[in-house]
Amino acid sequence: MKVFKFGGASVNNVERISKLGSILKEFTSEKILVVISAMGKTTNALEKVVNAFYEGKKQEALQLFDLVKQQHLTMAKQLLVTHYLECEQRLKDFFTEAEWLLYDKPQREYDYYYDQVVCTGELLSTTIISCYLNETGVANKWLDVRDVIRTDDNFRDANIHWEFTSSIVSNSVMPLLSEHNIVLTQGFIGSTDENESTTLGREGSDYTAAVFANMLDAESQTIWKDVSAVMNSDPKQFPETQPISELNYNEVIEMAYYGAQVIHPKTIKPLQNKNIPLYVKCFLDPTLPGTVIHNKTIPHLPPIIVLKENQAMIEMSSKDFSFVGEHHVAKLYELLGKIKIKPNLTQNTAISFIAVLDDRVEKIEKLAFEVSEIFDVQVLKNLTLLTIRHYNREIFEKLTQGKTILLRQQTTDTIQMLMQ
Repeated sequence: MKVFKFGGASVNNVERISKLGSILKEFTSEKILVVISAMGKTTNALEKVVNAFYEGKKQEALQLFDLVKQQHLTMAKQLLVTHYLECEQRLKDFFTEAEWLLYDKPQREYDYYYDQVVCTGELLSTTIISCYLNETGVANKWLDVRDVIRTDDNFRDANIHWEFTSSIVSNSVMPLLSEHNIVLTQGFIGSTDENESTTLGREGSDYTAAVFANMLDAESQTIWKDVSAVMNSDPKQFPETQPISELNYNEVIEMAYYGAQVIHPKTIKPLQNKNIPLYVKCFLDPTLPGTVIHNKTIPHLPPIIVLKENQAMIEMSSKDFSFVGEHHVAKLYELLGKIKIKPNLTQNTAISFIAVLDDRVEKIEKLAFEVSEIFDVQVLKNLTLLTIRHYNREIFEKLTQGKTILLRQQTTDTIQMLMQ
């Protein structure tokens, strides 16, 4: 049994959905659980709906939601003939599920409404794709993942109740897979024990697929993307980027920690726990080898480069030249957690604490204001944080030439530099 995950970029137009169907046709004799994200920019569009609704702009929210409705109905018309009416009715049921809420007034916190509306994207995309696959001879069973993934009510970043969810997978999903070779469901979403929709946070669809792979004891998980493989750097920033054919779990976690747009660590852990290999494959050209991520040691990796621009450095110095002790640092991290901002690099000296963060203006200003009661504060902006794993002198000199290095941290494997 295998788990496949297709992201929004792989289902954002007719041609790509057709490509997805071609890929799955090669696996119709195998047992495959397929996890699919919302189409293209649907999540962004639904976020605008939630924002308008929560600001009390009911008509604007409904108009924005109508655009989402029409886009999906148009997609269904372009893809379907014999299954269109069935698909249309199922889509309308999901439209109604969101609209009854939009006609009301906000009574609860923003994150609650975010999850109730944004989850619609995955439900709509999978409904259309399931009908398309059935119409084109790829038999599949559609499954509402909210009936399976049980979470707490930490809306927008819900935590999965593993034991309860695992029992549902055993009692409901496994029997479906014994009856149907392909079961198709949604990523990113779940529900509470009161049947309120939740979302699982960043990279939630990859995580959903990993949860299923773990609970189903899958032989592998494959993430189908619009890139040839995991790269050693962002090709938009570095023209000499190269694909990496093999990585291990720990390396991917390290890469993600430093800001590489690879696989989120929370996706890796359920796979690592059961030693399930993860493949990253190109859905535009499935013949490419892609990347395999497993638990083996990988010698001689190329330099892996992560460049984070638009960084801010906050230097907090004690006002009376006293040491910055553990209680100061603990208070700072408590404040960072409260503001919900994570430092990308920190450095603690005798009388100062430096934090380098993404320059999210309102959060930086709030942090600087609150710590100014304890410290003298200086903020420096428009900086770049460069991280190189498996670095060598040549790549270091090439990437720092002409730059002023404000801060540098170095281990055997990794070097980080804050540059101006």
